[in-house]
Amino acid sequence: MKLTWARAVCCHPALSGVSRAHFGELFAELAGPWEAARQSVLRAARGGPRRRAEGAGRKPKLVFFDRLLVALVHLRHQLPHAVLAELFAVDRSTVSEAIRQVRPLLAARGFAVPDRAGLRLKTLEDVFAYAEAEGVELRMDGAETQVRRPQAGRPGRRAFVSGKRRQNTVKTTTFSDGQGRMLLSGAVRPGRMHDQTALRTEGIAEQFRTRPTVKARVDSGYQGLAKEFPDQVSAPPKKPADEACDGEKYAWQEARRRQSSARICVEHTNAELRQWAPLRRFTGRRDTYTETHLAIAGLVSDRSAQRATRRHTSTELVLVRDTAR
Repeated sequence: MKLTWARAVCCHPALSGVSRAHFGELFAELAGPWEAARQSVLRAARGGPRRRAEGAGRKPKLVFFDRLLVALVHLRHQLPHAVLAELFAVDRSTVSEAIRQVRPLLAARGFAVPDRAGLRLKTLEDVFAYAEAEGVELRMDGAETQVRRPQAGRPGRRAFVSGKRRQNTVKTTTFSDGQGRMLLSGAVRPGRMHDQTALRTEGIAEQFRTRPTVKARVDSGYQGLAKEFPDQVSAPPKKPADEACDGEKYAWQEARRRQSSARICVEHTNAELRQWAPLRRFTGRRDTYTETHLAIAGLVSDRSAQRATRRHTSTELVLVRDTAR
């Protein structure tokens, strides 16, 4: 009875972070890969094919339905494993095992594509190919998540100290379309690395070079990219000198306002990620952050891809009748 109660409570969107319909889709999508991975582990442990009929042997304490539910609640609220174990009346190690099994399955799903059911983007090359084929103007922005401070004396400890926040952080890069629908979020790097440096290590500049028709809007942290690709990348204009005339200063303010208004949607996309506790402040091991980030970002993209595409009506003047006659 306690397990039934725990399932009913954790299925609520306020705890799992997804709707019940979305949870059903995830269950149908991931049940097969999870069972295949489980059978592979069992076969390796046995050293060969099974010797007893299917269904024999010890039954798992948590079926895949419960394991998926536990993983989603943990990703949404970062609850301790011991709390979830008490809720489902199992040992803490069982919950830890469930999360380790389900999290990589969620991370490997990729990102949903608006108006393209069943199609998912998984790499930077996929995003730029999609933007080129569909004529989508990308929005790009970086984000930081606070992580635990490494132990004193550990090599590379200062690599995660952000120059902006003065904290130990991990940086990621987010891509969205003009409506703030997430197309990709990842490229995890230490917090000390500048956005401009990440352009070279992640291959973003190379993608703009190989796909000259793709355009993007960025913030002032990518001024170097806008200077290298002036016809493709739009960045905020530079501030005029103090002795500039009032008209020039007003024109700069207006241009900056328009550019910010067109780019603000990617900030809203990052705000959607911040609704999940691990991406506000990550308290787990840093080597699991990439997997956690990809799992959450994929779930957020599922929801954002369902938003309908807004069609902008043309403002071109058209003659109602031929006045030449």
